[in-house]
Amino acid sequence: MAANPKPLADRIALVTGASRGIGAALAAGLARSGAHVVAVARTVGGLEELDDKIKATGGSATLVPLDVKDSDGIARLALALNERYRRLDVLVGNAGILGPLSPLAHVEPKDWDNLIAVNVTANWQFIRCMDPLLRQSQSGRAVFLTSGVAHAGRAYWGPYAASKAALEVLVRTYAAECATTPVCANLFAPGPTRTRMYASAFPGIDPLTLPTAEDVAEAIVPLCLPDCTETGKIYSFREGRFLEFHKPA
Repeated sequence: MAANPKPLADRIALVTGASRGIGAALAAGLARSGAHVVAVARTVGGLEELDDKIKATGGSATLVPLDVKDSDGIARLALALNERYRRLDVLVGNAGILGPLSPLAHVEPKDWDNLIAVNVTANWQFIRCMDPLLRQSQSGRAVFLTSGVAHAGRAYWGPYAASKAALEVLVRTYAAECATTPVCANLFAPGPTRTRMYASAFPGIDPLTLPTAEDVAEAIVPLCLPDCTETGKIYSFREGRFLEFHKPA
């Protein structure tokens, strides 16, 4: 039997950071899989380019110009989705910033606060506001992008690594709290990818040696499908599998 070309038909999928990079590629991929995509990003021009791509493949999207640091805006978006759809089937927390690559003692408080606001607090607010809608889905799926540096303790990467470590605990906690519901929540670690963020961190690496955002996005789509029943885990793109967490004694 042939695979269903539209496994997300009639489903609503929200993607943050959808104006470029992995977020834009994933939004387009979810639309090709049949989902109506709610694309969230600050950059209106990028959202409009995404909309053109989605329409060109017969998909549909709602564009939401929104800074993820706007907690009230996230709450208003949840109310609007509830009024229109009464549910949310897929939530992808992709938006993130690299922040300063600097010794911890040299990091400015304003840069620290901004990084935590985008990489941690915004994702908590999306979980907080979208949870009731995900629970209304027959198979709510939440996926948040993380990084291997969360476990590395690498010099000069402290702020970004700390934010991703916090995000991982946040998502695993949410998965545990949803254990008896139709909601599954996982993390996705893309590894080195041909994106603007990676190039700013590693300007000496030839981008042509790296997977594209589209390659990575293609691997995220299966985590958004109803038949993905894993929860509370990290999927490693580089290893092509879910990783097991060490459970506390």
